[in-house]
Amino acid sequence: MRHSKLRVLVLVREGHEPPESLDGFTEDQWGAWKAEFDISETLRGLGHEVLPLGIYNDLGKIRQALLEWQPDITYMLLEEFHGLVRYDFAVTSYLELMQQSYTGCNPRGLLLSKDKALSKKILTYHRIPTPRFAVFPIGRAIRRPKRLTFPLFVKSAVEDASFGIAQASIVTTDEALQERVAFMHEKTGDDVIVEQYIEGRELYCGVIGNDRLVCFPAWEMDFGTLTDAAAPIATSRVKWDRKYQERHQITTHAAKDLDPAMQQQIAKLSKRVYRALEMTGYARMDLRLTSTGEIYVIEANANPNIEYGEDFAESAEAAGIGYEALIQRILNLGLAYKADWMA
Repeated sequence: MRHSKLRVLVLVREGHEPPESLDGFTEDQWGAWKAEFDISETLRGLGHEVLPLGIYNDLGKIRQALLEWQPDITYMLLEEFHGLVRYDFAVTSYLELMQQSYTGCNPRGLLLSKDKALSKKILTYHRIPTPRFAVFPIGRAIRRPKRLTFPLFVKSAVEDASFGIAQASIVTTDEALQERVAFMHEKTGDDVIVEQYIEGRELYCGVIGNDRLVCFPAWEMDFGTLTDAAAPIATSRVKWDRKYQERHQITTHAAKDLDPAMQQQIAKLSKRVYRALEMTGYARMDLRLTSTGEIYVIEANANPNIEYGEDFAESAEAAGIGYEALIQRILNLGLAYKADWMA
């Protein structure tokens, strides 16, 4: 793999700055910054000069690093600012104002995809199948619109990574709906989105590119023994609790028994979502496939986890793109993206 050596500033959350080696750390310790370590280590292995920088709420640190260290590109691994996930687009906007190339999604794509209600309105406009939904603003009466029929799925309108999602998120009565919406209002301090619950397989599709898009093979969440007693949904325990995953044999793997026509349909739909939400860099689409073969778009995730061994990297591997090649390709896409300041 031939490429020029670059100076790469890696933006991470403060406290998640990765060490140069895993020596002396236990798995529990490196869980929080494993993705940051994998990417920094891989960039160094590719011959690049790497400077990880932890950020919480100070843009001045970014400005100082850009002016003093003069990186060729910034690897954007920061998912929030001031602890707020909806502010990640502002950091990429700032990088554009500083005329700095960066990896991952552009500010508009981040803004549109992170706002679940707005993104669903855009998908609906483009006739892309997504569950019917309603937004319940904080501080207003909780009344279910007639068009929403049970079962319903209650979640935060802005938080990601399955924040606040539990088995109780699926409700089947107006009373349970009011209770769960009120609970989520209190937990997040923000608006809540309620959507039709779609019974079916939980699929993920990785997309990479700016103009020419490539889709990776569909990946599937296998809920193991959990489906015996609970609804198959990606709760925060399902996603992040390793002991819980082992106990219920929860795994993710390449989706089985999908014929080529269905794989093609999933890829085509994922590319339509990516373009409708004006995304660039790389993203993961969360989908539901019903027993009758209908695909619903649950949400689009810009800049998903690209840790080694995680779904996105594994599906890239299945498409013939090894981890080093993936990290370099994301870098190349960041360098190739034509921001307004380049005009």
